[in-house]
Amino acid sequence: MAWALFALAWSALGGLGATESAAQNTAVGISDDIHLGVASCAGSTCHGSIEPWKKSNVLQNEYITWQREDKHAKAYDVLLNDRSKRIARNLGLPDAHTAQVCLDCHADNVPMDKRGTTFQIGDGVGCEACHGGSVRWIGVHLAGKDHATNVAAGMYPTADPEARATLCLSCHFGDKKRFVTHRIMGAGHPRMSFELDTFTALQPAHFTIDEDYTRRKAVYNGVKTWAIGQAMAIGRTIDLMTDPARGRDGIFPELVFFDCHACHHPMSNLRWQPRRGTGLKPGIVRLNDSNLVMLRVIARHLDEDVGDTLFQETLALHAASLEGIEATVKAAKALRKTVGKTIGMFKSYSFGPADIQALLSGVVAEGLSGEYADYAAAEQATMALASIVDAMKNGGMIDKDQLAPMIAALDSCYKAVEKDEAYKPTVFAKALRQFKDAIPKL
Repeated sequence: MAWALFALAWSALGGLGATESAAQNTAVGISDDIHLGVASCAGSTCHGSIEPWKKSNVLQNEYITWQREDKHAKAYDVLLNDRSKRIARNLGLPDAHTAQVCLDCHADNVPMDKRGTTFQIGDGVGCEACHGGSVRWIGVHLAGKDHATNVAAGMYPTADPEARATLCLSCHFGDKKRFVTHRIMGAGHPRMSFELDTFTALQPAHFTIDEDYTRRKAVYNGVKTWAIGQAMAIGRTIDLMTDPARGRDGIFPELVFFDCHACHHPMSNLRWQPRRGTGLKPGIVRLNDSNLVMLRVIARHLDEDVGDTLFQETLALHAASLEGIEATVKAAKALRKTVGKTIGMFKSYSFGPADIQALLSGVVAEGLSGEYADYAAAEQATMALASIVDAMKNGGMIDKDQLAPMIAALDSCYKAVEKDEAYKPTVFAKALRQFKDAIPKL
């Protein structure tokens, strides 16, 4: 399962997003203060130890983990490879490693007046790209103050799922300042894919969740993180889709909001089939509603009325996309209000064992009803199943004998979505049925 998770997210982690506007991370607090650079964290008595310290509340080797194992550390170097050079040429840019459109996500590209003397743009996506400019908080951090004090001094609260989703989505999908457009993808940039809990798990951990960690920070199970991430991703999508500066490209809508594989698949691959969740006929370029399918499963379990509202508003959005821009924006904004309500629901809800098992069955049932005919939905469902199974394992809900057949079935799901252009709904449905049979009776 681990290799499958890695393979699925490889392109997005290796090719972080970009924008066509000024460098500015809109996750509140990231660019507000001066960034001192990775060197300010890399001292051997700080976070640059070769080995973890035995008598320390933190590992102290966080910099080494980032440098050796984290693809974010190589994000700038990616801009120097042949593919990035080709993308830059196709976009009419002199080169990728100096273009703001690329640096905004492949580096900690804060404005010049926010760069300290030891700051290096070539460090890639370094410490402060996630934890915020450190000029105010590094002092209290070195003094050993608690996490709340660090956050109050300007450190970004990455432990909070909503804040983390806001931050991650700013590159792994886009925001008002940076955005992976269809033009950028047409020039050769990889297709963007993101799911908060899966990508958190893929991130090489430079911390240990132990008693000290849980005393300092809130810890959420993967299901809550997954749920919040789905709602945040949809909210971000709708916000950008309804933004006049982002939602159009000449006479066309911005095509990155649509399902890539509605157009990009061989004509000989006759895989279209009706979906009750869209109500659309063949030959129509569909909006990418993969996160909405997941959100409906979660919301329906917590509040059936909210789930039904999401379903009806999703149908209305798909129908509006056939009418025109004004109708689509109106439908999208109505849907956005309901999506916003779910974030509060998920944050305040404690997902217990019964909820986790119900959601697992719900994700499977949605697929067996035909809602994963499109690749993007199957991809999101596979990552969802992995997150839920991981939460069951970590929560002691299943033993190793119950886990083994679930992992085998999950690997079949990952294999079915391994190559997007070769995706076949019937193969994925078969893997889902195998997974359903592997779910233990708890």
